[in-house]
Amino acid sequence: MNKVIAQQSVVRRLGAEAIADKGWWLAHKWLLLRRGSQLGLLALFLLGPLAGVWIVKGNLASSLTLGVLPLTDPLILAQSAAAGHLPYRSALIGAAIVLAFYLAVGGRLYCSWVCPVNLVTDAAAALRRRLGLKGGRVPPEATRRWLLAVVLVVSALTGTIAWEWVNPVTMLHRALVFGGGLAWGIVAAVFMYDLLVAPRGWCGHLCPVGAFYALLGRTAIVRVSANKRHACDDCMDCFTVCPEPQVIRPALKGEGQTHPLILAPACTSCGRCIDICSKDVFAMTTRFNRSES
Repeated sequence: MNKVIAQQSVVRRLGAEAIADKGWWLAHKWLLLRRGSQLGLLALFLLGPLAGVWIVKGNLASSLTLGVLPLTDPLILAQSAAAGHLPYRSALIGAAIVLAFYLAVGGRLYCSWVCPVNLVTDAAAALRRRLGLKGGRVPPEATRRWLLAVVLVVSALTGTIAWEWVNPVTMLHRALVFGGGLAWGIVAAVFMYDLLVAPRGWCGHLCPVGAFYALLGRTAIVRVSANKRHACDDCMDCFTVCPEPQVIRPALKGEGQTHPLILAPACTSCGRCIDICSKDVFAMTTRFNRSES
């Protein structure tokens, strides 16, 4: 009983110091900005089929904005090429635009600032903390890279864009527009997997889309820095809320590197470590700023 009470106490305290020291807005700033980005983009895609306002046609796999700007998920294009399909010129242009953006800004920004399934996995993580659930069967981190390879192989063998059969992002769009038990079932399966089986399991260990965009993040300009790491009080709140906690230690504790930048491509640049830290240890910056404050 005492152990349960202690766990509940920890859950209640998570982020309380940041709110007390910085105020509610600064303790949630990056989270709210991400939610605005995710929901705003989702609304743009849904305005057409639900309200007849066609600012954007398509979905995150392939879209056309204002009838002018084509955008194509490079992973979709890679699957199409593996399947032996010659892409349209607009698809090549759209993929080049998206590829250039994420190579420059940060591949896994897609996961934390664009992907609507992040809303689902974040909700599972929050509920998991509230319920005090510990442990779980987390697959090896390399699993998602193997699944990425499998997706390309299956596309080549079947002549189809294989991931779209089960892609939770596509299924969430389909469920919101058309309903349907299968689409909602796949979204619910992702939620329940993260809640009951593996903490942060889907985005951090299984999703091949996340694996693909992590490959694009190695040269990214936008980075999180533990530039005030000397002020760290080892509260561990940043590790608790981070979707990829393994990326924090090298920058925060100087393990294997001397500078405070988080350079791991798995980092989603979500900013939750910035929000949750009452000591303002972390900041959003660029890969060129390796100084400490």
